[in-house]
Amino acid sequence: MSKTFCFAGIGISISPIHQTVYSFCSGYESDVCADFAVTTTMLDIAFEWGRSEQQDVAEAYLETLAVYRKIAERMPGYDTILFHGSCVAVDGEGYLFTAKSGTGKSTHTALWRKLLADRAVMVNDDKPLLHINENGSVIAYGTPWDGKHRLSNNIAVPLKAICILERAEENNIKAITKQEAIPMLYQQAYRPMDTGAMQQTIALIERLNVNFYRLGCNMDISAAELSYHTMKG
Repeated sequence: MSKTFCFAGIGISISPIHQTVYSFCSGYESDVCADFAVTTTMLDIAFEWGRSEQQDVAEAYLETLAVYRKIAERMPGYDTILFHGSCVAVDGEGYLFTAKSGTGKSTHTALWRKLLADRAVMVNDDKPLLHINENGSVIAYGTPWDGKHRLSNNIAVPLKAICILERAEENNIKAITKQEAIPMLYQQAYRPMDTGAMQQTIALIERLNVNFYRLGCNMDISAAELSYHTMKG
């Protein structure tokens, strides 16, 4: 049995082993015709188990990761990439914070939500999908693959800026060029195993036409005040 879901405007038919996948993707069900289909096997689950840092992870959870990996492999063909970062929307515009794991992306966007209250809405706290248009503008999409805090919404917002986050004792932020941001962009984008899809991913990253920043921050609310007021323009 399969069900169709819509992620980043793309209809995807999913045929899992565990019904848990359907509940995990709840809220993204769709009646549209599927653009492609995803089917998982025990080999796919075993692959995710081999990559996991924990050996006692539930099989059904590993299957959700296998499903997203298969989706991410296909998305570059639709001008869309999976990107590792925490994306928050304010007044209908998206701001994406990316960094190495453990730097504090989720903590920083939590400060934005504390600072801006209802004006700030989480798009996705971990792995949003980014659709890159021909002119380089970007639409950020929520997905249910949203990190350990499960923070996301099924929304789409134009992405205003991407900010590379770093720890610092004193808060500071500066605009940077895309070339300065490129190494981190390559690192944080999902890198498909298929050669053709990987080439498409590189081309999409190089097409990006948003504002880029580098933020050195502590975990104080003043860091959110600085980054928001600078990035909103």
